Amino acid sequence: MRPILLHGHLRSLTRIRYNADGDLLFSASKDNKPCVWYSANGERLGTFNGHNGTVWDLAVTQDSRYLLTGSADNTCKMWEVETGRCVFTWETRTAVRAVSFALGDEKALFVTDATMGQQSTIHIVPIESDPEDQTSEVLRTIVITGPKATVAVWGNLNRTIITGHEDGTITEWNADTDITDIQFSKDKSHFMSSSKDHAAYLTDSKTLKVMKRFVTERPVNSAILSPIRPHVILGGGQDAMSVTTTSLKGNKFESRFYHAVFEDEIGRIKGHFGPINTLAFHPNGRSFSSGGEDGFIRIHHLDEDYFDFKYDEENFNDLPEM
Repeated sequence: MRPILLHGHLRSLTRIRYNADGDLLFSASKDNKPCVWYSANGERLGTFNGHNGTVWDLAVTQDSRYLLTGSADNTCKMWEVETGRCVFTWETRTAVRAVSFALGDEKALFVTDATMGQQSTIHIVPIESDPEDQTSEVLRTIVITGPKATVAVWGNLNRTIITGHEDGTITEWNADTDITDIQFSKDKSHFMSSSKDHAAYLTDSKTLKVMKRFVTERPVNSAILSPIRPHVILGGGQDAMSVTTTSLKGNKFESRFYHAVFEDEIGRIKGHFGPINTLAFHPNGRSFSSGGEDGFIRIHHLDEDYFDFKYDEENFNDLPEM
């Protein structure tokens, strides 16, 4: 079996990828000129000229229309495969180490290096069907606090992003939501997490299996679990900017109580004049505190009616005001 030798790069290769149909092979190297080849016979179709540094990674859309490249010259570029024309450039503060198109090619990610005082960061950007409409808008950034990521790919159905790091670890990130808080139960066997996706989750610490999900109609900034009762408390609310652009009535800046087993809302405590940013339960479970965007901390001492409250799964209808 004699291989076909392709010699089009002057320096070491960094990445090679086939397109979805397998008829094209894309290559990147430290010589700053990505290439595209016919995979059947090794004929080079052309190069993508425009980078001024090592090209670390590349990705191609499902229909082979666009190529994405990340370079040490602090840019991520999108190219039209057929013409070799650069249709858009994202300027970054550090080298772009990894790139990937999401399933459906409607968004993409690129990962920047942790150098020059900058942390390694995942940038999620929209991909417009018409390159003339493409902008530098960033849908979301995920700051990587540990060792820098060297590779990154989208997970199943674009719900997660999986990164590989220079210390040998692999991390899975939630691609759609911003996690706002994580707080453990007293014995640390499970924990509460809250997020901007209007929900909080009770998760098993050992298996990371989600046990319960508590849903609201607004972003959740903090969630806590009572140390003595099967109750969780959620706090959040929309910020001032979001309130002006939505039709939701009322600010909903309450602390909201849910039954930890049945997931039903069982009560609310009002008081803040802005979103609740943080919650904390007293270790004895008889009081809790809330901190809000309004600058106030509110300490709530729960009265005996709270501890005498009996949850009736079949007949419970009304939410008590606490």
